[in-house]
Amino acid sequence: MLIAQISDFHLKPPGQLAYAVAETAAPLRRAVAHVNGLQPAPDVVLVTGDLVDDGAAESYAIVRELLSLLQAPYFLAVGNHDQKERLRQTFPQQLLPERSVHVGGLDYLCYTVEEFPVRLIGLDTVTPGEHGGGFEGERLQWLAKTLAARPEAPTIVFMHHPPFASAIGHMDREEFRGWREFEAVILRHPQVERILCGHLHRPIFRRFGGTIASTCPGIGMQLCLDLRDDAPSAFTLEPPAVMLHLWTSLWGETTLLSHLSIVEDVPGQYGDPHPFFDVISPK
Repeated sequence: MLIAQISDFHLKPPGQLAYAVAETAAPLRRAVAHVNGLQPAPDVVLVTGDLVDDGAAESYAIVRELLSLLQAPYFLAVGNHDQKERLRQTFPQQLLPERSVHVGGLDYLCYTVEEFPVRLIGLDTVTPGEHGGGFEGERLQWLAKTLAARPEAPTIVFMHHPPFASAIGHMDREEFRGWREFEAVILRHPQVERILCGHLHRPIFRRFGGTIASTCPGIGMQLCLDLRDDAPSAFTLEPPAVMLHLWTSLWGETTLLSHLSIVEDVPGQYGDPHPFFDVISPK
């Protein structure tokens, strides 16, 4: 099973640039074409939040148009820049309303996808009006119950906010609320193969709760990789990238492997693949 992960489009309405700099529809269009051209083709695409930058209906319309070009089914996690009700109205089939559980007084949206070799659990880490994430209370109880229901099923948890600090200072100022309790639940369920997140606009990997938690590069822009404590909040227009997570058997062992796939600015800009040739040592 091959899972493609894309994240953080930050789409703006037509004619507007994100943060007055980034044209965001074009890189998403390229990313969709890139995913469609992968060999083998992905079985599913996970989108880990911040589909738009401002919650505008016009932005969601563009995202829906572009994501509709994906040849694989896709599922969504809510980001802090998303407007939940508009997201739900725009993508009813990608948030699986018939399987969704609205937990907590603020209507958090969590759901499961059960029909693949790897079970997928989408979590809502967003509290409206807050930039930082968290997962606690009724949501945490729902997750514990959901994981306990199928302990034998290899599982991927996907969500927007990572439950760990990144050493990118300005992104760490708001702690993920309930991360210790969240980690304790994950630790009790070794079937969790990976926790896939967005939000940080860079590929970052960390041991967490007995598994691996990771973040995905952004499509709209990348955060500057500046690990000073007082680093300013800033981004660059590096090429977008896709994370690929392959559930497979190799050398007699079934495992989940993760790869990074860079999206070209212009299709074919790196040229055709070049074969390696054996080097024959002189006698």
